[in-house]
This record gives sequence, structure tokens and C-alpha cells, in this order.
Amino acid sequence: MLRQPKAVWAVAFASVVAFMGIGLVDPILKPIADNLDASPSQVSLLFTSYMAVMGVAMLVTGVVSSRIGPKRTLLLGLVIIIAGAGLAGMSDTVMGIVGWRALWGLGNALFIATALATIVNSARGSVAQAIILYEAALGLGIAVGPLVGGVLGSISWRGPFFGVSALMAVALVVTVFLLPATPPAARATSIADPLRALKHRGLLGVGITALLYNFGFFTLLAFTPFPLDMSAHQIGLIFFGWGLALAFTSVVVAPRLQHRFGTVRVLVLNLLAFSILLAVMAIGTDYKACLAACVVVAGLFIGINNTLITETVMKAAPVERGVASAAYSFLRFGGAAVAPWLAGTLGENVSVHLPFWVGAGAVLLGAAVLLSARGHLRHIDDDETPDEEALDAAEALTVGSDS
Repeated sequence: MLRQPKAVWAVAFASVVAFMGIGLVDPILKPIADNLDASPSQVSLLFTSYMAVMGVAMLVTGVVSSRIGPKRTLLLGLVIIIAGAGLAGMSDTVMGIVGWRALWGLGNALFIATALATIVNSARGSVAQAIILYEAALGLGIAVGPLVGGVLGSISWRGPFFGVSALMAVALVVTVFLLPATPPAARATSIADPLRALKHRGLLGVGITALLYNFGFFTLLAFTPFPLDMSAHQIGLIFFGWGLALAFTSVVVAPRLQHRFGTVRVLVLNLLAFSILLAVMAIGTDYKACLAACVVVAGLFIGINNTLITETVMKAAPVERGVASAAYSFLRFGGAAVAPWLAGTLGENVSVHLPFWVGAGAVLLGAAVLLSARGHLRHIDDDETPDEEALDAAEALTVGSDS
């Protein structure tokens, strides 16, 4: 798995930096609220605008990539992220930051969907191995992001925004020089293609499951810093542990569980366990040690879920992988957009415990949805057939590889 074309490593490195942007701002949510006199629900809009725009933009990523080629799409996404992060760091109001985070989300949409398809199509080995490599980049980025955010955030809440902008500039240079030119696809896709892909019951079931799962994921990510009420550096260390746990299970544990018990069974049990953990956080919200420990343990479940559900998406429907990724991401980021705002609002106006109860209920419902769709997902544990391997090779030609 480690012997990959340089194009794969270039995109993987840029993916690490891109995913750092998710956790990088987590330690500074409370400092932003304190410095700009904002409420938790207002600050949570940093996640909502980012995820909402990202989800809608997923419908056009394939349109752009199929017309200008994956490399130019990746570079366009990186340029937009650099601008959005830098301008957010220069803002003096919460709503100004929220607006620039929306621009940042557009850039991330162009980058993430194209990066996943590029790695899967260009990597040597099976689809599962390529996804593990992608999830390793995701896990590393999420693990390092809060730590860097905590260090820079202890200096100024603006630091993490400028840090993302600078790191993305490095990723831009790496991508320019290491990723070979990639031609447009033989067939240009349309905005309707991802929506049509959702007619496949398996893909739709996985997408709805991801939407509900992200209610729990982003409730934990966006709301937990407020009841923790710690410094940016302390929160950064806690979420660094969370990210390390996520990276470990996504790369090491998930494939072994999948091989032994099957994808759907592992996903359902994993979602049930994550739901129980969120319920524990709801009960123990007033105890910082309980919350901190649960955040780290949650990384174990999130890592397993991320790897297996991504692989399931790539195999759930007989459509191009870029289209499947866009359809799935459109749905899942819907949950990611609503959850932070809802959690902040419920925590302010009703009870600090309620956001975690809502997250636990959503994840539990997600497990039920996936269980109901299992009949359409029986094939995902089958080995790749020669026809599928030929399809992989054909798709790789449209992305370009230096292998």
C-alpha cells in the first residue's frame, strides 16, 4: 500500500492539510465567542456555513472536475481555501468570519470530493487500500489540526486561520509540481448526476445514515468545547488525543473488523456504541473529566465509521466514484451543517445536556436506517471482479497517473 505513485502522495499530503482545517478552529470557538462577544450558537455558525456550502457545492464538483480536469479542480479548491481562511483571520465580527468560512467550504468541496476520487483511481492496489490511505490522511489531519489550533490559538484566535492559509499555500505548491496534468473526463457530468445516483437504495441508505451520524459527530466537535470551558491549548490537546484515536482505528482496526465480521454488521454495532457514548456525555456533561475522556474514546468509533462508510459509498451504487462521492457528501454535510447550530441553540436556551441527547438519538436512528438498507449492500464485501478491475483502470486513465 505504501508503494504509490507520487501523484497519490501529493494529493494525500494536501488532504492532510485540508482536514487540519476542520479541527484547527475547534480550540478557538470559545476564545472567539469571548473576544467578539458572541453566543455559542453564533459561533457554531462557523461550522454551519462551512458545511452547508460544502454540501450544496458537492453537487457541482463533478461538473467542474469533468470539464477542467481533476488537477485544476484541486488547485482551484486550494486557492479558494487560502483566500477564505486568510480573510476569516482578518475579520473583526463573528458574521464576517461565518461568511468567509462559507467561501472556505466551497474550496473544501472542490478539493475533498476530487481528492478522494483521485486517490481511489490513481492508487495501486484495491479500492479498500486506497480508501485506507485516504482515511489515514484524514485521520492525521484531524489529529494534528486541534493541536496546531491550540498552540496558535493560545497566541491569538486569528492564528489558526492564518495557519491554515499558509499550510494550504504549501499544499498548493506540492500539488502543482507533483501531480501530473490530468485531462477532463471523457464524459462531462451534470448537477443532476449525483441526485440521480441517490435513486440507488444502497447509496441513499448510506447517505442518510451518514447525515444522521454527522449529527452526533459535529455535536461533539462543535459543542463540547463550551461545557469543557478550558483554554485553547487544553482543548487542542484533548482533541489531539481524539484525532490520534481516530487515525489508529481508521487505518489499523477498521479493516480487521471488516474482514472478520463484515462491513454492515461492524458499522451498525459501531454506531450503536457511539450513540451510547453520546448518551454518557449527556449524563456527565457537568463533569469535565468525563467529557474529555469521552471525546478521546469517541475517536475510536469515528475512525472505524469513517473508513467503512467511505468504502461502502464507493461500492454501493454502479456509478462513477466521483458521482457517488458527491451524492453521499451532499447528504452527510447536511447533518454536519445543522448539528452545530442546533446544538448551540439547545445548549443556550434549553439545557446543556440536550445537544448530546439529540446527537445520541440521531446516531441511533442512523444505525436503524443502515440496518434497513442492508439488503442493498450485500455485495460490498465481495472481492473486486476482473470487470471491476478493468473499470478501475479505465477510470484511472481519466484522472491521470505517473505509475
